Amino acid sequence: MSRWKQLPDSLDPRVRQLVVQMRRIKDHSGLGLQALAARTGYSRASWDRYLNGRSSPPQEAVAALARACDIDPARLLALHEVAVAAGRGGDGGAGGVGEAGAEPDSGPVEEGPGRRGRRLLAVVLASAVLVTAVIVLLVAAPWDGGRERTDGRPAPADATAPASGTGPGKGAFVYRAGKDYPCTVHRAQDGLLYAGYSTTRVGLIGMGSAQWSVVEAQCLLRHHGLSPGLADGAFGSRTERAVERLQDRAHLRVDGVVGEDTWGVLRK
Repeated sequence: MSRWKQLPDSLDPRVRQLVVQMRRIKDHSGLGLQALAARTGYSRASWDRYLNGRSSPPQEAVAALARACDIDPARLLALHEVAVAAGRGGDGGAGGVGEAGAEPDSGPVEEGPGRRGRRLLAVVLASAVLVTAVIVLLVAAPWDGGRERTDGRPAPADATAPASGTGPGKGAFVYRAGKDYPCTVHRAQDGLLYAGYSTTRVGLIGMGSAQWSVVEAQCLLRHHGLSPGLADGAFGSRTERAVERLQDRAHLRVDGVVGEDTWGVLRK
């Protein structure tokens, strides 16, 4: 896991969100900066600047990162659009586009307070719509690597949703890069195994989920001799591979998603 430098305090929160997600995706891919450069065509120095908040990545670099890490680029590009809008500030990023139906000016016209106010209002409304769209997108489909469900099953639980059956006193889950939660697995009176982070036996989690039930599953995978990497609560490619090995060993459907049947095996 990379040891990232602290992002600049002056970084806009929307830009910070993009950089944090890019870091997370890169970390869970297991790629180093040199390997990332080889896969994307952007230099190692460029990725060092992009991922440490020193310069803004172009749209093509964001899409290249997603593809290199086997992630659907659409969601990351949505965050990039929000970050770009934040970087434009008050100019609205209109790129010279005027109001619909307006006649072309015959010469320079001084912009009055009314027009400036309308333009500012339009920028604020557009930014609000864009942010809302990103939030809906993330809630509706978390970072699941673009996997499409064709078996009629629901998608993995949203990374921002509280885990069902969360262990006592855990509170809302917050992902921390590099955090490796301790795994102390015990067998309870009901005869099942628990690690103390979640009691769920049916919660659906998969690639891109980030919650306490993921920590629980990672600890139980370790207990069964299948390493998911860090028990950090973020369901990445190493956790997915460990789940697939467990499912294959238990003669379950191998899909890399932890559902009721897989929980049943994990808790035995």
